[in-house]
Amino acid sequence: MTEKIYDLLGVGIGPFNLSLAALIEPISHLETIFLEQKTEFQWHEGLLMEGTTIQVPFLADLVTMADPCSRFTFLNYLREHSRLYNFYFLEEFKIYRREYNHYCQWVSQQLKSCRFSEKVESITWHEEGYFIVQSKNVLTSETSSYKAKNLVLGVGTTPAMPPCFKNFQSQENIFHSAEFLHKQNQYQTAKSVTVIGSGQSAAEVFYQLLQDQEKYHYHLEWHTRSSGFFPMEYSKLGLEHFSPDYIKYFYHLPQEKRDQIRSRQNLLYKGISFSLIADIYNLLYERSIGQKALNVRLRPLLEVKEVEQTEMGYRLSYRHCQEDAYVSHDTDCIILATGYQHSIPPFMDGLNSLIQWDSQHRYDVNFDYRLQLTQDIPNSIFVQNGELHTHGIGTPDLGLGAHRSSVIINTLLGEEIYPVSSQNVFQEFGVAG
Repeated sequence: MTEKIYDLLGVGIGPFNLSLAALIEPISHLETIFLEQKTEFQWHEGLLMEGTTIQVPFLADLVTMADPCSRFTFLNYLREHSRLYNFYFLEEFKIYRREYNHYCQWVSQQLKSCRFSEKVESITWHEEGYFIVQSKNVLTSETSSYKAKNLVLGVGTTPAMPPCFKNFQSQENIFHSAEFLHKQNQYQTAKSVTVIGSGQSAAEVFYQLLQDQEKYHYHLEWHTRSSGFFPMEYSKLGLEHFSPDYIKYFYHLPQEKRDQIRSRQNLLYKGISFSLIADIYNLLYERSIGQKALNVRLRPLLEVKEVEQTEMGYRLSYRHCQEDAYVSHDTDCIILATGYQHSIPPFMDGLNSLIQWDSQHRYDVNFDYRLQLTQDIPNSIFVQNGELHTHGIGTPDLGLGAHRSSVIINTLLGEEIYPVSSQNVFQEFGVAG
């Protein structure tokens, strides 16, 4: 075990912990290390399709909203790659998803604190005042041990599947949209492909399948339990819900009220972009010229209840959410664009008694992103993208990543390194303003 005791150890290197690492880099007196089991930075690599963009403006890079003078801004990335004029002439506000991934790789390669191929296997707290983190190199199987005064968890979310698919996770022709680009052979050789879900990922997958349909000649269906294929709320005042101001308002509500509110906010962050809906409709319209029959069906209001394997593929059984009738559908290939869920990783088992949990066994998270602990110790555990239930719908939003990193850094050092503004929007969410 190394004798060095790090000030902060991060588990996971996604956009949020990478933002934190980049903003910490100029602070020379902080000893930090970030561990990631992947061999290099990869962000939703199964969905890096041509033409897809991130859902926020380029200003929502890793650092700009906290430090626009940082050398890790997206604009500096463009300059370093001789693409400033290319981007200028592109006249787009949103970054292509593949370029965002490459930008993050560029940042991670410059940070000595980022170590890849390191899978964290266990974490314990030592009474002398530090955490012990055990990891294993996924390439060499070599084990390592680290000491750290504080932790930050940035392990992200995992693909969510409806319960009826639990026994089908090993099937080659049933997979989550997160694996879409890795499973192209499955849908290209199928006679019938069915997409389930109605968010942005579902629409992107469906549109790609629709474009490829004339080449591979499969029957294509798109099903969702939602009442329609609706756009995401993207008005300027609606976007103010993704602000530090709304986080503050939401956090100070009772937990029961927070859960109620969040259940009604899906279209603020789970809908489809207007432009993609238009692209899909336009292609359907063009394909149907001359009353040509489409080998496509779009079916809302269908909630999948059962799935069974047949000689020809799979049979899905649905309940129609409004008519309360049951229908079945046969298909060869099923793509589940059913979102993501937060789960507690197994390496946290050693800290279960130290962490305070809420009534639904979720992290009890303080306003400054520290977990509430059961013991009064000088060490902290911060969380990134694991506080949706306490901090609201802005939790997974890339535009708030630099803000959260700023709060964590300021809390860690006990001083304001990165200013955090309290007045960022025009509307007042609470009676006190």
